[in-house]
Amino acid sequence: MPSASDGGPLGPLEREVMEVLWGSKDPLAVRDVLERLNRRRKPKLAYTTAMTVLSRLAEKEVVTREKVGRGYAYLPAVSDQAGIAVRGVLRDFGDAAVAHFVEEARADPELLDRLRRLMRKE
Repeated sequence: MPSASDGGPLGPLEREVMEVLWGSKDPLAVRDVLERLNRRRKPKLAYTTAMTVLSRLAEKEVVTREKVGRGYAYLPAVSDQAGIAVRGVLRDFGDAAVAHFVEEARADPELLDRLRRLMRKE
């Protein structure tokens, strides 16, 4: 799966947007995300830039959106960048990715034990 230059699954602005969403307990409208981003930015981002980034994150299934009035409110669909990477691999490679993961776990007893422990947790 292609990754951003820093090794993560998101580009720099996408990461900033996700940090804003991860830091909120409530769904955020585009304007709310933009306001929080622009608190620490020079030059300021345009509304359309924030809207485009959020739309792309929704297309990648990294965020979910719900209709609120004439716009949308956004929530993270995953809790961190590792979750985003896993979703991307599963989206891009499907069952083949799962099969390879199972092969890796079978070949590594420690990984297999960790996986079993994680699957028992609720």
